[in-house]
Amino acid sequence: MSSSREQIFANIRRGLKRDALQGDALKAVQGRLKEHPSNTIPARSKLPHNEQIQLFIEMVAEASAELIKLDNSSEFPFAVNKFLGENKLTHLVSANSAELSQLDWSVLRDITIERRPAQAGDLVSLTSSFAGIAETGTLMLLSGADSPTTLNFLPDIHLVMLRQSNIVGAYEEAWDKLRSQRAEMPRTVNMITGPSRSADIEQKLQMGAHGPKRLVIFLVAE
Repeated sequence: MSSSREQIFANIRRGLKRDALQGDALKAVQGRLKEHPSNTIPARSKLPHNEQIQLFIEMVAEASAELIKLDNSSEFPFAVNKFLGENKLTHLVSANSAELSQLDWSVLRDITIERRPAQAGDLVSLTSSFAGIAETGTLMLLSGADSPTTLNFLPDIHLVMLRQSNIVGAYEEAWDKLRSQRAEMPRTVNMITGPSRSADIEQKLQMGAHGPKRLVIFLVAE
């Protein structure tokens, strides 16, 4: 454990007026962390997968995100090209994940596409999503060298590809999916539900207060 991390924990222990755990108490905590016990699972997420997909769609709409249905992933570049054209956008920053890189992006003939972290001033970004969580219409996105977290928050518009097969019912299922497919946790896991918003300013809802003004999810059936 790094010295800075240990110092933070030491400060917390002092605030709680307790020493570091030892013996059976320490083993009990280590066992719980290793087992990853599930918390309460909302009944509304305990559905057959096709109904979880429908619930996800409904919750996405409730969160003010946009959703575009596609039959297969080969349609995705064409759908992105159409969206950019309709919104008069000519520049796109994109993740360079294997899932996106294997698609044919040559259809973006009038669009400049850069595969890099987002910067201030970028208008639209493109990523894929590791999972969709039906109970709240939430996306789970993982950071990495091929998908910097800045893509999720800096641009005004965030375009996301999500496969229906990656939709789960509850948050606990999304974490189980991550643990089963990744040997190590990514540095950052972002949970995104709808576009950014805040009502802290005079009790008025402001879209894009701390991130994208628009979240557009391309839901791919295959």
